[in-house]
Amino acid sequence: MLELHETCVLLVLPVPLGVTLSLRRRLALIEWASQHGAWIVEDDYDSEFRYRRKPLPSLQGLDAAGRVIYLGTFSKTLFPSLRLGFVVLPRELVEPFRRARSVVDGHSPVSEQAVLAEFIADGHFARHIRRMRVLYGERQAVLVDAARRELAGALDVTPLDVGMHLVGWLPARADDVAIAERAAAGGVHVYPLSRCAADEGRHPPDRRPGLLLGYAALTPAQIREGVRKLAAALRAR
Repeated sequence: MLELHETCVLLVLPVPLGVTLSLRRRLALIEWASQHGAWIVEDDYDSEFRYRRKPLPSLQGLDAAGRVIYLGTFSKTLFPSLRLGFVVLPRELVEPFRRARSVVDGHSPVSEQAVLAEFIADGHFARHIRRMRVLYGERQAVLVDAARRELAGALDVTPLDVGMHLVGWLPARADDVAIAERAAAGGVHVYPLSRCAADEGRHPPDRRPGLLLGYAALTPAQIREGVRKLAAALRAR
C-alpha cells in the first residue's frame, strides 16, 4: 500500500494556454513545498519540444529538498502505442511506489523496455528529438501563416515557444463548443478551450473563448487544408 503522510499534493501540469513558470517562481514553489511538507507532482510530457529558446530546467532538477515527483512519457516523444512512461522519485518514495506498482499491474512489458533502453543508450532518441523539434517548429510556422491568411478577424493564432498545439482565440461570446462541432462535421477536429475549464459547459462573460489547434501529427498540406475547412466552419452560422 502506498502511504504518504503529508496530505498536501500540488499537481504541476501542462496547460492549454502554454503558461511557463519563471525560474524565480519555480524556486519559490519548491521552497513553499519544503516549508509545508507538500509533494509537487510535475507532469512534463512535451518540454523536449521547445523551438526558439533553450529548455527550461524542470522543477525536479532544481529540487534539493526532495519534494518533486517527476512524471514523463514516451507516448508523446515517440509514439502512443508504446505505452511506456517513467517517474523520478525522492529516495524515500521509491519503495512505497514500487509496492504500489506491484499491486496495480506488476511491471511494464520487458521487451519494449529493453529495446527502448538500447535506443536511448545508442543516441537514437536524442537524434530523434532534435529532428522532431525542427519538424514540429516548421509545422507550427505553417499553421500560424495559414491561420493569418485564412482566419484573419475570425481566429487569432499566435506562435508559442514550446508544445505541440496552439490556441486560437475567438471573438468574445463566441460558442467554441458549437464551432468545434461544425468544424468536426466539415472534417477538421479542434478542441474547444472551454472544455478545459473547471466550470466546463458554462461561458462566463469575462472568459474569452478559443480553440486548441494541434499540428504535430499533420503534414504542411494537411495543416493548410485543415485551416481552410476551419475557416468554412467559422463562416457558417
